[in-house]
Amino acid sequence: MDRTLRYAQVGLGVRSWLYSFAIAGPHRARAELVALCDTNPGRLTQRATWARGQGFTPATGTGDAFASLLEATRPGRVVVTTPDHHHDDAVVAALRAGCDVICEKPLAIDERRIQRILDAERESGRRCLVTFNYRYAPARAQVKELLAAGAIGEIVSVDFHWLLDTTHGADYFRRWHRRKASSGGLLVHKASHHFDLVGWWLGDVPEEVYAQGRRTYYRPEQAERMGLEGRGERCRGCAAAARCPFHLDLAATPYLKALYLDHEHHDGYLRDRCVFAPEIDIEDQAQLVVRYRRGARLSYSLHAFMPYEGYTVAFNGTTGRLEHACEETVYVSGDGRTPGALRPDATRITLFPHFGPRRSISVREAEGGHGGGDPLLLDHLFGPENAPDPFGRRADHRAGAWAALTGIAANHSLESGRPVRPGELVKGLA
Repeated sequence: MDRTLRYAQVGLGVRSWLYSFAIAGPHRARAELVALCDTNPGRLTQRATWARGQGFTPATGTGDAFASLLEATRPGRVVVTTPDHHHDDAVVAALRAGCDVICEKPLAIDERRIQRILDAERESGRRCLVTFNYRYAPARAQVKELLAAGAIGEIVSVDFHWLLDTTHGADYFRRWHRRKASSGGLLVHKASHHFDLVGWWLGDVPEEVYAQGRRTYYRPEQAERMGLEGRGERCRGCAAAARCPFHLDLAATPYLKALYLDHEHHDGYLRDRCVFAPEIDIEDQAQLVVRYRRGARLSYSLHAFMPYEGYTVAFNGTTGRLEHACEETVYVSGDGRTPGALRPDATRITLFPHFGPRRSISVREAEGGHGGGDPLLLDHLFGPENAPDPFGRRADHRAGAWAALTGIAANHSLESGRPVRPGELVKGLA
């Protein structure tokens, strides 16, 4: 019989519920929730009350008590779902306390923080896994399977274009993600998923990154063009609410109300800030060229204000071309809808061999968030450690570092106008 593992969770925002539900639900036989930590005492009380209702008796502490909480409860694993700029503090503290770590992407938002984690992981002898759930969707595993089987020969280049719509995309400009000092911008917070996918598909790491990008849509000038004069700092109580297609009513969504609106008086965090605020400093569109170590080139773009959500990716090889396209359903993070659910009618994989007819590949489907990836990810994180992993989907600290460093290098390239080598930003990354 598998032994029970003791878990602590730090950072109790919307994404953290995925792991709490897994511990209390399908993986309960192997997991015990022994500690909870958050900077917001209201959310901390909310989660502790829920946990007691599930039969757990977790110790609790606010952010500055995290190290002592670990010492008192001695968990074997820590789940880190804090805002991105606090990942390194939580990961390093957990590793030094002798815990293994499950960390939400991105691993960290700049090279200094990445280096701290690399050093702590090496010195502690513990391990850190990064939750790249996009690897787990069956359709994306099919793409890896075809490429690994040599369906198009040697891969020469990749064209990858990701579209965030005006519902999901706009949501990043309401939250703490809107400041680069908190999230690293979309090229780190969001695109680390995409850079990880390419590295995983190719089985390679980035050698050089060149980037361009800017904020073109979520700006005060766009609001004026839309007739949204008289805007407030936030959606709640905004004089332009009735005219604004981006208005978010936290009180009308029970989950968002319970998680954020009811607790904002504790720390002043407003979940519904105006998406057109002048102080926003992240890009809403960007383009990258990435050269990989074995020679393949990636052409990548990200836009956060499109009329639909999804992506297209094409692999050009010496014996053909493989195309994969997907549309995802619309959602606001935490509004109760399934995040990243694929539209089966608009998801396809097509193989174009040299000197032969094209072939449509029947796409595998699965239930759950992020294209069916979330349940499979949770099985790998909380299930038996010797469970089969034929596609190599478990992502360790190295995969997390390379994905984040691609976006970090892109940020440096945006500032300097020059190509940047991700591997030279840190030391000790194999």
